Amino acid sequence: MSDYTPPKVWEPKESGGQFASINRPVAGPTHDKALPVGKHPFQLYSLATPNGVKVNVMFEELLALGKSAEYDAWLIKIGDGDQFGSGFVEINPNSKIPALMDYSGDEPIRVFESGSILLHLAEKFGAFLPADPAKRVEALNWLFWQMGSAPYLGGGFGHFYAYAPEKIEYAIDRFTMEAKRQLDVLDRRLADNRYLAGDEYTIADIAVWPWYGQLVLGRLYDAAEFIDANSYTHVMRWAKEIDERPAVQRGRMVNRTFGEPAMQLHERHDASDFETKTQDKVGG
Repeated sequence: MSDYTPPKVWEPKESGGQFASINRPVAGPTHDKALPVGKHPFQLYSLATPNGVKVNVMFEELLALGKSAEYDAWLIKIGDGDQFGSGFVEINPNSKIPALMDYSGDEPIRVFESGSILLHLAEKFGAFLPADPAKRVEALNWLFWQMGSAPYLGGGFGHFYAYAPEKIEYAIDRFTMEAKRQLDVLDRRLADNRYLAGDEYTIADIAVWPWYGQLVLGRLYDAAEFIDANSYTHVMRWAKEIDERPAVQRGRMVNRTFGEPAMQLHERHDASDFETKTQDKVGG
């Protein structure tokens, strides 16, 4: 049992853990730093966390369809505090990746929050969002389900299971229960549907897969065995199918700074970069 009693007024203190250095109770920039701008209509500032992977995959899927969605993907090192630079905060006042500048129209448009970026691109290009009103709403249902649910998976389960400075049984049990409940929600939906919105691959799948698909495939928190991932047979079937899509495989590589060097493309400025600029080829 903990003997901690919350004070009447909370004051910040060093919390420990992997992300302690970037946690703070205030918003706004910590330093002046302009963001680079490349040659393409879309300028993405990101990192290959699950939220970042969503947008990478969306761009690669759009390009695979032949859409004019060429983009520069600039690496934001959140461990170094890049997200608190003045240029980044101008795009996303919440200082979270991914952040996007769309220069394809008459006026530049800033887009932040991964769900908003997916929806913006889907509407702009008329892709991965059904035209049928009922199917469109179903896709948006699952898109917003992910936006509301994943913080319990990442900031809850992932933090206390993998990143917290000490293992707290109550916290791990609490968030494991919720993560498994969410997987059961998905498993029941996918039992009778190929994709989340029905028979059509949409931004709902693009949003959910980097979190829940990668979780059951053993790529998040090294927790697949712990949560008994193989018991969610329909989620596993869906996760494996999406994992085989070439655009998804490319999207996983963009702005990635961990894992095998051949799967790391720190920045993406041209389609040929996947062949010539992965870390196994450039080193460093």
